[in-house]
Amino acid sequence: MSSTGTHELDQAAQLVEDEISELEAKLAQAKGRRQALEIRTRSTNRQDKLRDRQGGHAQEPQLHVIPLSHFHSSAQSLNSPTHFLLLLADSALPLGSFAFSSGLESFLAHNRLNPFTPSRALGQKLAAASSSSLVPPPAVYQPASPLPPPPAPFDLFLPISIASYASTTLPFLLTAHRDPSRLVELDDALDAAIMCTVGKRASVAQGRALLGLWERSFASSHAEIAASRTPTSTLSPPSQTASALDSLQTYTSLLRSPQQSQRTSTSISSSSNLPPPVSAHLAPLFGLIALLFNLTLHQTAYIYMLGHVKALVSAAVRANLIGPYAAQKVLAASSTQSMIAAAIEREWETLPEEAGQCVPVMDLWVGRHEMLYSRIFNS
Repeated sequence: MSSTGTHELDQAAQLVEDEISELEAKLAQAKGRRQALEIRTRSTNRQDKLRDRQGGHAQEPQLHVIPLSHFHSSAQSLNSPTHFLLLLADSALPLGSFAFSSGLESFLAHNRLNPFTPSRALGQKLAAASSSSLVPPPAVYQPASPLPPPPAPFDLFLPISIASYASTTLPFLLTAHRDPSRLVELDDALDAAIMCTVGKRASVAQGRALLGLWERSFASSHAEIAASRTPTSTLSPPSQTASALDSLQTYTSLLRSPQQSQRTSTSISSSSNLPPPVSAHLAPLFGLIALLFNLTLHQTAYIYMLGHVKALVSAAVRANLIGPYAAQKVLAASSTQSMIAAAIEREWETLPEEAGQCVPVMDLWVGRHEMLYSRIFNS
């Protein structure tokens, strides 16, 4: 083919491409006009409907915007206990509860499953070995139908731990919330009621952490809230707040300044330092501080028990019993909520004088934790 023929074909192809481009541009313009017509049609229909509703006066619909001040009213924000409810329920609250396993690690170490399971092959070997002897062959082991798998260790431990924790400490928390003037008495009674020294150390460590948190962080916030009290405030009555603050101040003074006492023996009279009259256990302090922030009694008890469950779940994750997603599943499960609610209901009217350990073996597990050869949690 000559060069002239090739040139003519190129020109024809270029003309076709130009025609295609022109048609595509016209198509795009037509689509734009159609879209504009659809928008105008919808707007006209909306105006017609508004005109029919308003008697012939067409108005554009107005979006009702709620002012931001409605949500950020200083009086409402400061007088609401929701903020401090979320703070006390936060897993990041620096109480040190996640350093302890509440007996879970010791429970796992003292309850290892026996891996030996007889099999059909073992029974056949025993029968073949004794077939040539005068001793009658033993019956061949016939395994029964497969049994359902045993429950996971954490599923066994969680219910009894919740029951144990509630029966030993929850009555003291409830009483401190109801009558803050008994704070010193309740702390002393709880210190005498906890028989396990390891559990006592954990309770005191968390209680002192909560008291330090109050002094360094929460006290100033509470003073600001009390100063901004309004007639419609939902905070506790001033008399109740003053009583709780006085009890807490007396309690702190006793803890920080242990009294000196004279001990007299048969032959020697000497002075020695006695332990402080209060130990700073967690349960009574938690109840009183929750009262200062106007949490209801049930809210206080539920947050307290939920914190224990969170600590157990965290310990189970670090002990490789469950994964992080399974941990959240446990926390969100209705069975967990039911166990917490049942424990609170069971101890709701229990007096501190009647509180006690309902799972005695729990004290053994917690107490023997410091005797483990290796451990990943504090004792």
